Amino acid sequence: MIIDPRITQLAEGLIGFSTDLKKGERVLIDAFDVPDSVIIALIRSARKRGAHPFVQNHRARITRELALGAEEAQFAPHADVELARMQKMDAYIALRGADNIFEGSDVPAEKVQLVSRLMKPVLDHRVGKTKWVVLRWPTSSMAQQAGMSTEAFEEFYLRVCTLDYSLLTPGMAALKKLMDATDRVHIKGPGTDLRFSIKGIGSQPCGGQRNIPDGEVFSCPVKDSVVGYVQYNAPTVYLGTSFDSIRLGFKQGKIVEATSSNTKRLNEILNSDAGARYIGEFAIGFNPYILEPMRDILFDEKIAGSFHFTPGQAYDGVGNGNKSQVHWDMVCIQRPEYGGGEIWFDDVLIRKDGLFVPKSLHKLNPAYLLSKVA
Repeated sequence: MIIDPRITQLAEGLIGFSTDLKKGERVLIDAFDVPDSVIIALIRSARKRGAHPFVQNHRARITRELALGAEEAQFAPHADVELARMQKMDAYIALRGADNIFEGSDVPAEKVQLVSRLMKPVLDHRVGKTKWVVLRWPTSSMAQQAGMSTEAFEEFYLRVCTLDYSLLTPGMAALKKLMDATDRVHIKGPGTDLRFSIKGIGSQPCGGQRNIPDGEVFSCPVKDSVVGYVQYNAPTVYLGTSFDSIRLGFKQGKIVEATSSNTKRLNEILNSDAGARYIGEFAIGFNPYILEPMRDILFDEKIAGSFHFTPGQAYDGVGNGNKSQVHWDMVCIQRPEYGGGEIWFDDVLIRKDGLFVPKSLHKLNPAYLLSKVA
């Protein structure tokens, strides 16, 4: 098969940089409605490095049909099989390309929660014990969400996903150092006045090793420290349902008020378990190529000038111990055209209207990064 050289470049980045596969290592390529060409490119790239590729192909309509009739008697042994396979893998690459992002929107909430609960050990092992990277594959529906032609979106996608992510490393290191030393965070903006502590939590740079596209540094609030309210201005899709204008209010770390364009469904999700009403991640995004939301979280959480504040599961190592089957990255953009905003660390202004203020962080501002790839 003749493969577009840009797809080969992407595959080699996923194999060689993101998962850094070594000779003899096993990688599971988990493909959701993507072209054969990208799977073949990944297989070829893995074999070039002496690694052993394994492939699983999914189809969104089949996944939906299984979930509609989900029962513990079926999904419990399925989860056991999936966990046993994941435990034999050194690396995991997921490509998600379903053309209809709302394919699962009519799966009952209790079925979604059942599947999520039973499959959680597989997710936990994959996140904690393998080298992994996740990316979406461009589709016509993604182009439509982005308000672009299919061809223009494909060009945008490949430009973003083949970015030399090593350019982010110096700025991310400086931001990590600053976040690691920070106690009090104060975020201000339209409809937002949010305070919390990240003291002792630590932080994690994300520069192409986990998600493609990438470009964030994340931490986590001390669990009971969050007070105030936040108004998100990026639309979001979660569990097949679309939400706009989400607003959350906090007392002693807990979400005590939650409204949106679909307040009923929002609160159903936040009532999934006790941990879903606490925050499991705070992250600052800075990918210079991603400027507008498109209801795809792998892109939207990396928007230049954004932050996300995530109800649900915290990550091991850089977390507050919160446990939940929910992990919902909700995004607020603070560039001037979205109303602006400020992020303060221990009473020092760190970012204003989407641009980093301290000189040590200027290498994460879009103008600097784009000057290096021009």
